[in-house]
Amino acid sequence: MTDPVQLTADLIRCPSVTPEEGGAIQLLEKLLSEAGFRTQRPDRNGIANLYAVWGESGQTLGFNGHTDVVPTGDENAWDHPPFAAEIRDGIMFGRGAQDMKSADAAFVAAAIDFVTNTPPEGRIAIAITGDEEGDGVDGTKAILDWMEEAGEKIDHCIVGEPTCPANMGEMIKIGRRGSITAYLTATGTQGHSAYPHKANNPIPAMVHLLDRFASMELDQGTDHFDPSTLAITSVDVGNRANNVIPAEIRAMMNIRFNDRHSSDSLSEMIRAEAALVSGKFGVEIDVRFRVTGESFITEPGPFVELVAKAVEAVTGVTPELSTTGGTSDARYIKYHCPVVEFGLVGNTMHQINERVPVDEITALRDVYARVLKDYFSG
Repeated sequence: MTDPVQLTADLIRCPSVTPEEGGAIQLLEKLLSEAGFRTQRPDRNGIANLYAVWGESGQTLGFNGHTDVVPTGDENAWDHPPFAAEIRDGIMFGRGAQDMKSADAAFVAAAIDFVTNTPPEGRIAIAITGDEEGDGVDGTKAILDWMEEAGEKIDHCIVGEPTCPANMGEMIKIGRRGSITAYLTATGTQGHSAYPHKANNPIPAMVHLLDRFASMELDQGTDHFDPSTLAITSVDVGNRANNVIPAEIRAMMNIRFNDRHSSDSLSEMIRAEAALVSGKFGVEIDVRFRVTGESFITEPGPFVELVAKAVEAVTGVTPELSTTGGTSDARYIKYHCPVVEFGLVGNTMHQINERVPVDEITALRDVYARVLKDYFSG
């Protein structure tokens, strides 16, 4: 059998800090190719990506993950070197231990063992990117663009991101909230603070506008989602003089929204509010947006139930079906096929001393193996 713990260690020892490939994609490409998978490298703009498929025809189950990791931070603050994959008392330390080289190792090991021992009547596809922790535009999105051009199709997909808050098996993500960031700039007329009537201070207008946003209830939640949230994340005047009324103030806010909204509907609402305040205060308010994902839901049904039963069979825990958390590459895959996420506990990801119990790596491999078995048994 392919050892997912050893494979996790091998991947951690590849210093693939985004956007560097670090050898991780090459390692998996070689391993999968030797196991009979046909591999492609849909690299784009210097980003390493891997697509591997086993089988010629039939229903296709896909797995998606990423090998890039966030920077280590102060390496001297780590108890063990961040790229050494040292194991102490059954715990493996290293950057990417939870997010998400363990899951990469787990589904690759499960897939290789499955096609080696019980070749299915169908296909298994594995899509791994080196651009999830960065901008993400040349990662999974690039793979999906290549798949469309090549006529490649996945019928269902599992993303291996960490999904469990505290205990292995307790949560599957069946959707994600959308995310939109609004950048607001209010422009007035600069002047002396002793003569405010000769200036047009944009600060009161921005404060009023932000107060309107902060006081809003966007919704009360939906069947599968918590209420949408709006967070003011920055207010910046950049004025170091106490006797100058500035000409400009900037602010930033982020909305995580459920399926009651879209980025278009929220953009329209924000622009309308800005226009009202602009007219009231006589200042110009410019608004621009960055959308990093729309909300989506994979409705509970046979595929979701199959994954949930596999998780329960291996872990003994009945998983909650959730849409909590931030964004993931599932936001791209949802346009291609039904997608769910299941992975490890994520309580140390991105932290100093990121770590994972090695028995959880094995358990995750066993869950993916059970999914493969049940999926291709009808």
